Amino acid sequence: MPRPKTISDARVLEAAHRLIHEHGPHALTFARLAAACGLSSATLVQRFATKTELVQRTLVHAWDRLDDKTAQLAAAAPKTPDGAIQILVALSSDYGGIEAYAQGLLVLREDVRDPLLRARGAAWNTALSSALDDCFAAHPKAPPDIGRLIATHWQGAVLWWSFDPREEVASFVEASLRRFVDALAISPTTPRSD
Repeated sequence: MPRPKTISDARVLEAAHRLIHEHGPHALTFARLAAACGLSSATLVQRFATKTELVQRTLVHAWDRLDDKTAQLAAAAPKTPDGAIQILVALSSDYGGIEAYAQGLLVLREDVRDPLLRARGAAWNTALSSALDDCFAAHPKAPPDIGRLIATHWQGAVLWWSFDPREEVASFVEASLRRFVDALAISPTTPRSD
């Protein structure tokens, strides 16, 4: 009969995710994770087999958390352009400061290189874009595929912020998204009446 797990895989994967964000994906080793979570390296190897599997499972776990957060934000946001902005600003708060964002780009590299993780990113893009589309549904002047357009603008805004991070990322993103929505001639809080 196998022994019960004293530390769940979810807790181990959270520790692995912290290590990846603090030191980069290549710095994640079974020894370093063992020190961070309190399990032996041998136990971790039994659970995850290889470093490649450990990194992949860690990042799948992170995608699961992002999917959950996105769904919660979408359910709570008003179905207005302002609601779309609220969703994206809340997601931006996870980026933290410039160093955390830079480390996140190293993690993104792993997501893009792995077909399973790349598929998770594509699925999240579809879900996020759909949630953002819902926020513009009452606006007849909203262009088709507005959810993907505003999500693309959001990611671009975060990238431009990273080159000159003098203000908090969420503030920068919110101001940029409001300018984007204004440029589309869609009020952020109420539908246009023409």
